[in-house]
This record gives sequence, structure tokens and C-alpha cells, in this order.
Amino acid sequence: MNAVYEPASGLVGKLNRLAARTFARRPLKADISVPLVSFSFDDFPKSARENGARIIEHHGWRATFYTALGFAGQTNHLGELMDEADIRALHLRGHEIACHSFSHHDASRQVAKAFAADCERNCAELMELGIYKPASSFAFPYGEASVGAKRALAKRYGAMRGVYPGINRKGDDLNLLKAMPLDGGEAGLERALAGVREVQTRPGWLIFYGHDVREDPSQWGCTPAFLEAVSEAVAKAGIAVLPVGEVLSHLAPGKQPQLAKWAA
Repeated sequence: MNAVYEPASGLVGKLNRLAARTFARRPLKADISVPLVSFSFDDFPKSARENGARIIEHHGWRATFYTALGFAGQTNHLGELMDEADIRALHLRGHEIACHSFSHHDASRQVAKAFAADCERNCAELMELGIYKPASSFAFPYGEASVGAKRALAKRYGAMRGVYPGINRKGDDLNLLKAMPLDGGEAGLERALAGVREVQTRPGWLIFYGHDVREDPSQWGCTPAFLEAVSEAVAKAGIAVLPVGEVLSHLAPGKQPQLAKWAA
């Protein structure tokens, strides 16, 4: 699991991604009338717990940490990865601990039944750590989904997140939510800030996802200053920030009136 991942390329990879975005959809039925933001961290490195959580908590917010327990205690290109103590600490501080499968395999390269079983293992082991609701949301490792995996997991999770860029609005797919990366240096920062401006003017649900948060980040991470700049922009815009699972609870049928409190 420590090797640097290479996504499927060529026509086969493109067709699989198109199929995953097209089929086994679960349309978001809520008309999101106010801007919403969620910050999330995948895998997750200790630097996301140390620096990422600190920056998010500075504003009184909480984030979603997509956890693949097979990574616990390891070190890879993202740096030192979380351990059980990190998971418990974040949970006690009110952050959402969500599922990212156990083995962190590419769902598009696995039999759906085996992939779903790996996710069940991750949830079961998180529950043993005292995380009683790890199944409110899920993120596909590497953002790679398949039609079969979406169908196999649809009843298990309130929503599933990919990495296809964009802001989620009515009609978008709860089985493959869009997201915006927290990486890419200066160009990536401008992209993230543009996302904040867009969701402010055209309300929807903007989910940020990152990995390591450190001074010398990986290709898939960012510096603390990068995350601070995005957080400051969100705070200045007065946008509500909630973990993914909490947003889902407000978007459930019959819960729409609760969005009114964020309309200021």
C-alpha cells in the first residue's frame, strides 16, 4: 500500500470514469440555497491531524477525516500516517472519522463484492476503536469508482465522494460527490479560492479534500499557509463549514428548514 499509485490511463481508464459518473447515480434532491463548505483529509497523514485540524479548529470548525486503517502506523510519500491515538484524539475533538476502505485499493480494479467487504472491515475496526458511526460518508481511494462498487456501497453510506472537480448542487450524484483538491501550489491555491468565490455567488456544497499539510508537502498535499489562506477566505465570506456527515443530515428529506439558519 506504500507504492505511489498510478491511475489507469488510456481509453479503458477514461471509459471506466465516464461510466462511474453516468450510472448507479443517487441524485441529490435538496435545493441548496446557501453556500456550504466541508474540509476533508484522505488516508490520513499525521500532518493533517497536527496542522490541518489545528487550522480548521482555529475557526471553530470540524473536518472529515477519511480513514483507511490498513495505513495505520505506516510511512509513505505523504509522510507519517495516522495511528489509533490520532483517530481517537480527532474523534474526541468532534471531527468526523469516515471510511476510506481498509486496504485503500482502487475500486475500479477490484471485484465489487471484495471491495465492499474491505470497506466493511474498515468500518468494523473503526467501531472497535469507539467510532460508532463511521459509515455516514465514504471516499473512494484515489477517487476511482466503478458502477459495481457504487451499487454495492449505496445502501451502506449516506454519500460517497470522488475527486471529480466541482461544487455539488441539486441533481448531482450522492454516490460520487464532486470535490476540490487542496494541492497544486500557487495555481492550486488560486483554484481553491476561485471555488470559494463561486460557491458564495452560486450556492451549493463545496467539499475540499487534502492529504498532508506540511512545509514541504507531497504532490497531493499543501502547506499550512495554503490551508490557512483557503480557511481565511471561507471565514471572510461567512460560509458555514460542517463535516460531510453533518451536511448530509441537514440535506435529508424533511430537514431543509434547518438550512435557513445559514442564510445570513
